[in-house]
Amino acid sequence: MKIAKIAKTVLCTALVASMALMAGCGGSSGGEKKDAAKAPQKVLKVGMECAYAPYNWSQTKNENGAVPIAGSSEFANGYDVMMAKKLADSMNMKLEIHKMEWDGLAPAVVSGKIDAAIAGMSITSKRKQTVDFTKPYYYASVVALVKKDGPFAQAKSVADLKGAVATSQLNTIWYDQIDQVPDVKKLPAIDTVPGMIVALTSGKCNLLVCDVPTAKAAAFTNKDIMMLQFEGDKGFKTSREDVEIGIAVKKGNKELVEGMDKVLSTMKEEDFNKIMDEAIKIQPMAKN
Repeated sequence: MKIAKIAKTVLCTALVASMALMAGCGGSSGGEKKDAAKAPQKVLKVGMECAYAPYNWSQTKNENGAVPIAGSSEFANGYDVMMAKKLADSMNMKLEIHKMEWDGLAPAVVSGKIDAAIAGMSITSKRKQTVDFTKPYYYASVVALVKKDGPFAQAKSVADLKGAVATSQLNTIWYDQIDQVPDVKKLPAIDTVPGMIVALTSGKCNLLVCDVPTAKAAAFTNKDIMMLQFEGDKGFKTSREDVEIGIAVKKGNKELVEGMDKVLSTMKEEDFNKIMDEAIKIQPMAKN
């Protein structure tokens, strides 16, 4: 009986010690989780025009996964927003969208006002002098936009656009491509894509030069204009840097570039195209 009592006492002591140890471990784990929860999440400040469908646009409601625009009651959506969300989520960062003029994006990256410009920006040698770029997050060939009832609706090549009155967006490689059109009358560049579309539909010009997503989106929402995509030697002559679209980051910010590249390297061109098609379908005017 005495031995049994001693055994019970030892067993109870062991159980109490074990429970205390487990409780101690549990308390430590909870504390660590609480400390981790307290750690502030880094913010990824991304700049874009919010007026460049289907890459990016602004809308009044937060539908279709739109993100609030900092300092505004509006929301941003589009391909760039979709990609920004994917990147931020993968890097465990909080996404913050900043709306700004196209011409001010690179300077904003350089000054540190924003961490990155995700805005359908071509990776050019000139831009590389002031900012660093990630791997391409889209590949965009150059095409023509004309009116269906205009003089170039039946054009089969860039040569067939001879004598056109043309324009494109300011500070883009598209504007430079206009020079390939024979005897072209080149108008001053326009600040925004909507402004370009107005110039074409109003008759101010009869040719716009842009990339495939921009042209597809414009034709999708404006039934009186059409995209002309010429094959092979009949199309606009472009270099690799003309069609590779990248994310601009402040020079020397290797951590951010490497973090984004890690995510982008898991994606293929087909993945980019699929997301772009989704963006074109949900752009605001697509419902009209």
